[in-house]
Amino acid sequence: MVQDATQFAVERMTLEDVPTVMEIEHKSFPLAWPERAYCYEIAENPNAYFIVVRARSATAASSPATSTTAPTRPVHWFGRLFRRNAAPTSVETATALQGVSLGQPSIAGYGGMWMMVDEAHIATIASHPQWRGCGVGELLLVNMLTEAQRKNAIHATLEVRVSNTVAQRLYQKYEFEEVGRRKAYYQDNREDAYIYTITHFQTPEYAARLHALKRALMRRLAPE
Repeated sequence: MVQDATQFAVERMTLEDVPTVMEIEHKSFPLAWPERAYCYEIAENPNAYFIVVRARSATAASSPATSTTAPTRPVHWFGRLFRRNAAPTSVETATALQGVSLGQPSIAGYGGMWMMVDEAHIATIASHPQWRGCGVGELLLVNMLTEAQRKNAIHATLEVRVSNTVAQRLYQKYEFEEVGRRKAYYQDNREDAYIYTITHFQTPEYAARLHALKRALMRRLAPE
């Protein structure tokens, strides 16, 4: 599935994208996934849905506001390929994109999701530091939730640091609810993680809510 918001386009991640994704990875996380993890997800895992946001400008004329909360997640990626406790990252609060000069596409962010039977588990979301605060994280989240609905997921889940209130506000906007807590989940500082779930994911009411949020985001990202 591809979405186009003029400044941004969401596309499936390719092997050619991995070097740039790894640059953002190392800028975003204290404990990064190895490159081979992304190659595995793209080329070998049929239950993975990994995407990138391509910005139509490599640089912004005026730098967007930067989130004060750094994305975080645990490092044990290989074990997470076969269990449910994959952790998401910080997602910045979306704001209108300002001062962008249109040009050639570049990767502004990326995300990944696993389909586990009837559950969509969001594993990672990250934005390049230059693009934080521009709606990239929310665009990734919307795209993955839309794809999860297309794949008939009954639930959508993720984990988030207990200190990451920026991400929590965005997840709550999309009607994620706290349903549990994982003790000492994050390996860098032993911080706990909240387990967030959308329990009514397949209801007509939630489908309408997601559609409305997606339309509102597209309007915010559209050029003036």
